[in-house]
Amino acid sequence: MKRIILRRIFLLIPVIIGVSILIFVLMHMIPGDPARLLAGENATYEDIQNIREKYGLNEPLINQYFLFFKNVFTGSLISLKTEMNVFDEIIPRFLNTLQLSFFAIAFATLFGIPLGIIAAVNEGKIFDKIISGIYFFGVSMPVFWLGILLMLFFSVYLNVLPAGGKMGFESIILPSVSLGFIISGTVIKMTRTSMITVLKEEHIRTMKAYGVKKRKIVYKYALKNALAPIITILGLEFGYTLGGAILTEKVFGWPGLGRLIVDSIYYRDYPVVQVGIMVIAVSFVLVNLIVDILQIIINPRIAVGENV
Repeated sequence: MKRIILRRIFLLIPVIIGVSILIFVLMHMIPGDPARLLAGENATYEDIQNIREKYGLNEPLINQYFLFFKNVFTGSLISLKTEMNVFDEIIPRFLNTLQLSFFAIAFATLFGIPLGIIAAVNEGKIFDKIISGIYFFGVSMPVFWLGILLMLFFSVYLNVLPAGGKMGFESIILPSVSLGFIISGTVIKMTRTSMITVLKEEHIRTMKAYGVKKRKIVYKYALKNALAPIITILGLEFGYTLGGAILTEKVFGWPGLGRLIVDSIYYRDYPVVQVGIMVIAVSFVLVNLIVDILQIIINPRIAVGENV
């Protein structure tokens, strides 16, 4: 396990460098001059030049990149728009996105896994068909449309939950349910498929022949063997939500990292965009590391295969 963890940690180095180069190049390919945007419509040529000199925007691109990398590791990177430390802006927003992603995955797990198990146990029956309908509804539903429907019902008609913003625990219920329901469709499908495969294995049929209770077979033996792909898909979905919850954050006015990155792209705020995407990329690798560790805990034979 130590070797696997060290391998994933060393993987962070090329990921950080590769992502930083890619985003740096893409940001500078976007039309628009950040100095002109910051200076305003009535700014003079001298004002624009002063802004370029202040932030090093008049330097060659290679110099700008190394200056950016140096400021990242010294913690002295400044936002072009707000003139605040980039990390002071990103960390609170990232924690908000992390909170939203956690509750969305929790909802998808508590909602999706039981339904997937019920569908597998009742394969081909009415419950399986109903749950399959929920699955198709979940994977087909645009998250922004579901968010608006939930907002109309619970905030406008019933007036029991806030429509947006971040004002206590109640504020996270609608965005996390909206995002979690979309994820739960994939969880239902993966759980159903994995459980059906395990339930058809020889040792499960043997236990049925010996009269072991169905509930014990399903929840003690079959579910444990079916967990590996389910955990994998939950880990991937959690990683995706860290960078892909932008629409949910926009609809509900949730002050997350994705929303900050989109707003910063508009203002060509290079430092915020680059560091924000690097944080998401590193988080995705760390989430995959945690998934790998959980896989080894569930099935120690994986570690043996990795070490061969």
